[in-house]
Amino acid sequence: MTTEADSFPRRHARTQRFTLGAPRSFTVAPDGARVAFLRSGSGTDRANSLWVLDLPDGTERLAADPGVLLQGSPEELPPEERARRERSREGGGGIVGYATDNSVELASFALSGRLFTAELRAGTARELPVPGPVIDPRPAPDGRHIAYVARGALRVVGAEGDGDRALAEPESAEVSYGLAEFVAAEEMGRSRGFWWAPSSDRLLVARVDDTPVRRWWIADPARPEREPLNIRYPAAGTPNADVHLFVLGLDGSRTEVVWDRARYPYLARVHWSEAGAPLLLVQARDQRSQLFLAVDPDSGATRMVHADEDSDWLELFAGVPCWSPSGRLVRIADEGGARVLAVGERPLTSAQLHIRAVLDVGSRDVLVSASSGPEAAEPEIGEVHVYRVNELGVERVSDEPGVHSAVRAGGVTVLVSAALDRPGTRARVLCDGKPAATIRSYAEDPGLRPRVTLTEGGARRIPCAVLMPRDYPGDTPLPVLLDPYGGPHGQRVVAAHNAHLTSQWFADQGFAVLVADGRGTPGRSPAWEKAIRDDVAAVVLQDQVDALHALAERYPLDLDRVAIRGWSFGGYLAALAVLRRPDVFHAAVVGAPVTDLRLYDTHYQERYLGDPGEQPEVYRRNSVIDDAGLVDAAEPHRPMMVIHGLADDNVVVAHSLRLSSALLAAGRPHEVLPLSGVTHMTPQETVAENLLRLQLDFLRRSLPPVKRP
Repeated sequence: MTTEADSFPRRHARTQRFTLGAPRSFTVAPDGARVAFLRSGSGTDRANSLWVLDLPDGTERLAADPGVLLQGSPEELPPEERARRERSREGGGGIVGYATDNSVELASFALSGRLFTAELRAGTARELPVPGPVIDPRPAPDGRHIAYVARGALRVVGAEGDGDRALAEPESAEVSYGLAEFVAAEEMGRSRGFWWAPSSDRLLVARVDDTPVRRWWIADPARPEREPLNIRYPAAGTPNADVHLFVLGLDGSRTEVVWDRARYPYLARVHWSEAGAPLLLVQARDQRSQLFLAVDPDSGATRMVHADEDSDWLELFAGVPCWSPSGRLVRIADEGGARVLAVGERPLTSAQLHIRAVLDVGSRDVLVSASSGPEAAEPEIGEVHVYRVNELGVERVSDEPGVHSAVRAGGVTVLVSAALDRPGTRARVLCDGKPAATIRSYAEDPGLRPRVTLTEGGARRIPCAVLMPRDYPGDTPLPVLLDPYGGPHGQRVVAAHNAHLTSQWFADQGFAVLVADGRGTPGRSPAWEKAIRDDVAAVVLQDQVDALHALAERYPLDLDRVAIRGWSFGGYLAALAVLRRPDVFHAAVVGAPVTDLRLYDTHYQERYLGDPGEQPEVYRRNSVIDDAGLVDAAEPHRPMMVIHGLADDNVVVAHSLRLSSALLAAGRPHEVLPLSGVTHMTPQETVAENLLRLQLDFLRRSLPPVKRP
């Protein structure tokens, strides 16, 4: 397909949604003297380098350049690293992650499965000759050793490259030490599998045995000469990996950590700091109960610090649990209809705020990110702010409308902000609360300014974004394109410029584009998120319909020409829309959809729908298809374009193939676009570019013609 070099689809793909060149992954030294971060060299450069900002003069300097370290050779990723990046949705290259010692003087990272270190004060980097392929290297707090994973073994080497040895080696091909299992990395937000002791003489190490997990095969039909990829996938209702935890000493000692693993099999969080004993958060399989456990690292015994229960499910949050410097438990809890910050047994916030994450715990306060709570006097649609919280009250740190997060240490805060009125993100450095520097971004300007209105729709006040063509005079009704994600952990209605770029491009092609965050999406209240329990399909679809009809009372929308597009959960929602509500929706782009909910993973699916063996009818009515074909499909038939990457190991292509078979058996016309070699992320430039164009072509062909008087 011929394209213009400067078109939005081409630039959007080439810049990875205009994220390349933006600084990220900040680490602040505890003495406040420097900030380490990653950044690529331009808005089209995928290879990230490691940089250091020196304070107080604000000088930026290069600490590690992957091109120099690899001497210009192309990066070659081992399979384990490819899997880690797929779980974290990492589309960049070069140094995509690093870890430092406590003083932020020594950093370690992997390139092409090789181990490198960087002296952040001196600005020098070198390779340590160790067995590979190296995964997730992390220095000890004192910087004298580096632990890493290679071929399933947890190994340690001196910071000078001496004394490399294995502390634990896998007993079989299905066992690994020091890596997160699939559901931990994909669904729990735990990407790590080992944690250093503050004393630097031992580690907590997860042992994962995938033997119980069912084996699936992912083939590449475009490459018949290649063997299918063998993966272990824990589908809903089937066995999970068997996860143990050990204390491994540098002296060769080994002690198993003991808790009721039969009752609480999920190791969700691990925290080890000088403020207290190692701290675990373990969950029951149904995720309705969880324990906070303190570990005796000498004996492996655990004691309960706190317990939680919820009739629906318990969410997991970034940054917690942890100890405060005074030794009190810091956690986020759903209490009294609100999501609050609790230190010890005392909640420090109210329903005015909806706590999203703990960013830092200091001696005087806790730094959190939060949005408007259910009792906020003036809810700020789509905004997320940074707050300082202590016993005396709450103080907002971010000072402009938008979406904000932060990293803090040693009196220095890096405040990362996005706003509706400017592209990209801005990283400002505050010293004792006062501006000290701004870290440069090389990200490209999209050259596209969204014409977006953030509003609410319907009786439930559903958060919505409305985007009109930039040249629209406002005098004729427009065909409508709903562009949601619409499900858990996927907020789309945000006060950030770049979040609306693709929607605006579709709007400029002649659509009124609507984005609605209905029940089940994050950021509003626990009750809003948990309204989908056992009834995902009906709830999320009804909220899209309600938002559409409410907005049609205020905007010139042509309700005879309504389309919907989505990817992943959004693809599932798009399929539901045209199959169950063809009276409202007239065409759908269905990207990488979960169609039979029994084929998605345990930790995610069972959280919302329970065990399929115990609630088969719940799974059936919430699925798009089941063993008998389409579920609750209504007339008339509506056009569908089904898109799926054949290499997707998260939502496997079987979902779309079975949907196509069910549509064919029901005599429903549809289009299928298979993407050879493409995973769930679709990072390939030509694929990402042409997907937008092909969707637009489908929508123009499929929507009914304009009604003439």
